[in-house]
Amino acid sequence: MRGALPGDVGGIAAAITTGDRSAISQDALRDLRHSNLAHLLAISGLHMGLLSSVVFAAIRLLFALHPFTAMHLPSRSIAAAVALVAATGYLALSGGNVATERAYIMVAVALCALMIGRRAISLRAVAVAATIVLILRPEALLGPGFQMSFAATTGLVAVFSWIRDAEANLIPRRLRPVAAVVLSSAIAGAATAPISAAHFNTLAHYGLAANLLSVPLMGILVIPAAVIALLLAPLGLENIGLWAMGLGLHWILGVAEIVAALPGAQGHVTSPNSWVLPLLTLGFLLLVLWQGRLRWSGALMMTAALVLWQDNDRPDVLIADNGTLVGVMTLQGRALSKSKGAGFIARNWLENDGDGADQIRAAARWTAAKRSLPIIHLSGKHAVAQFTGCKFEQLVVASVPMDKDRSSDCAVYDPPRLRVTGAVALHQTSQGWHVVTARELAGNRLWNRQRKRGRDDQ
Repeated sequence: MRGALPGDVGGIAAAITTGDRSAISQDALRDLRHSNLAHLLAISGLHMGLLSSVVFAAIRLLFALHPFTAMHLPSRSIAAAVALVAATGYLALSGGNVATERAYIMVAVALCALMIGRRAISLRAVAVAATIVLILRPEALLGPGFQMSFAATTGLVAVFSWIRDAEANLIPRRLRPVAAVVLSSAIAGAATAPISAAHFNTLAHYGLAANLLSVPLMGILVIPAAVIALLLAPLGLENIGLWAMGLGLHWILGVAEIVAALPGAQGHVTSPNSWVLPLLTLGFLLLVLWQGRLRWSGALMMTAALVLWQDNDRPDVLIADNGTLVGVMTLQGRALSKSKGAGFIARNWLENDGDGADQIRAAARWTAAKRSLPIIHLSGKHAVAQFTGCKFEQLVVASVPMDKDRSSDCAVYDPPRLRVTGAVALHQTSQGWHVVTARELAGNRLWNRQRKRGRDDQ
């Protein structure tokens, strides 16, 4: 694929068929994320569903070409069985990560329902798929992949079931495919946006437009072309399918680049507290599943969750678990004590604050932060050696162990203390500092007890 489709186009082709993203440039990944098209890279429900539906439709069409096979053979069940085999091969080809396994189980449930003459798309099918995934991988429940996938699927099935049961014919028949694409993109985006914002702290403001311009092309051109390339590969003619696949991927990359460059394409949000997502989920499920008037209480619960999200206070001071970085909240955003080093920690702090600044811009705020709070950060042995002492109200953070004689008058967080507490968050109150440590949040674990004993022995 990379030979026939060089550059990012070939990298995306490899990603959506094998799960290998190593050939995609960072610029292309950033554009895809900012335009809310990064989900196209994950081999999940969209890809697995498109592949199985293309194979299912092709087999049914072959059976319909001859009167005998059309009239005397269970063409739908046979086509579903062949599509299930194709989906299984796709699972093996992709390496079988969690997202792909989840998508495969959902597709398999739908295809097996078709084989036995039951409704393939229903909330019962979604429940069966979710149950199987959680039995196999219970830890997936807390991951964004599981939450976003089943939120989108549940929302789509529920809304289209309501439309089907209402038997509303407000849209002309010719416009229904277009309306279905617009509606499905809007529903999936609305269902997954809070979860995505909670986990990744970003919102793609033009994601709906980007998906409307890109997702239909995945089903019309990219995935069918990939199937054609696979079928022609034994004959050495796979470049025909790859060429057509490249046309669609060129378009998708162009859309991602244009949308990501629009002013305000990406927004940043603060991480919610631990109650927000469970309350949102419970309200969403109550709204979707309950059959009486009580269902509207789900909307109230979702509104309460969003209010709680807005009321979330971030710590005034954050200290890294090794003392190499300190972050102080200011009116301009989090100020960082260093412009380089501890990049992963810095990026996570800024993202959780809903701050779009990079580490260099955040470090430029440090001078003002030191004037607002009595905090001292000593980075390296030389800085600690030159430190002469501190006052009672000061807070000292050091990246190397400190001499107790020079730091007995103030609160000190150095590596020996941080090995016991882990990372530290401080909230400023009228009574002083309210300290929350990673050790407290993690609980009384075996490895924490061992770590503490090691500290006491020293």
